[in-house]
Amino acid sequence: MTILCVRFQLPPMYEAALPGLLGTLEEFTPVVEALPPDGALADLRGAERYFRRDVVELASLIRVRALAWHGVDCAIGAGPGPMFARMALREAAPGETRVVPEEPGARTEFLAERSVRALPGVGTATARTLCEYGLDSIGKVAAAPLSTLQRLTGARLGRELHEKALGIDRGRVVPNAVSRSLATERPFRRDELDPARHRRALLSAAGELGARLRSLEKVCRTLTMTVRYADCSATTRSRTLPEPTAHTSALTDAAYRMYEALGLQRARVRGIALRAEGLAPAEQASYQLTFDPVDEKARRIEEVTDRVLAKFGPGAVMPGVLAA
Repeated sequence: MTILCVRFQLPPMYEAALPGLLGTLEEFTPVVEALPPDGALADLRGAERYFRRDVVELASLIRVRALAWHGVDCAIGAGPGPMFARMALREAAPGETRVVPEEPGARTEFLAERSVRALPGVGTATARTLCEYGLDSIGKVAAAPLSTLQRLTGARLGRELHEKALGIDRGRVVPNAVSRSLATERPFRRDELDPARHRRALLSAAGELGARLRSLEKVCRTLTMTVRYADCSATTRSRTLPEPTAHTSALTDAAYRMYEALGLQRARVRGIALRAEGLAPAEQASYQLTFDPVDEKARRIEEVTDRVLAKFGPGAVMPGVLAA
């Protein structure tokens, strides 16, 4: 089983380019899973036999076509399962293909000396707990008794960590469509230090997402924020909303909370992006009734604003803080 994990080096307006790039992957296999905003997983089990090429040759073809047809380079990780492909991608530079061999011995060698933080699904808190007990590498986690891991991290997560550290990859590629998410980005003309400008960018982005969701008669379950810095690094945070919504006020509140949780101190921010995920039809979503007149008033204002924007175009109506 050979899986590719591809990260495209997309321009700022990535959302318009990603569907075409997914189409390039689908010329090789129909089993493609979009990973917005700039990636995808592809199952090449049948493609290797059909095209009579190995995974490295197929990866080279994908890269050449992405460059020739879309002007986009990519980094590619390949492995016997999605977990290995994702880990290989982290070590692949743009224009490179990093491959984890399928032989069991090669998998064990690949995992052994890597930090436990490299395992997909291991967050900051879990990694801190494991490191406090000396389990700072994947090899040490693999050697630890299952009961010890479950005592430290819980029964389900402990079993998952134990299996992953041993090279057991139960993940699979689930075909989906990039339309399951909507994204927008607010780049700054220069590296921005002012938190007030960061919050205005979040307010503008949340307002755009809300309007687009309502125009499509969709609601989102999860909001993801990506903050890009002057050194080209980025921080991504996600928040599951209390209920699926397209309400601008709820999206803005979630975005502000994620931003405040970062605790940025004089950070030079190059751009902020918001992505609405887990889209579903609005008519299928539940709505918690409230007696709060402020919330009802905000929703009525949204309805009027949407009609004005549909008639007169973007920028016809906006919050006063953005107009200033």
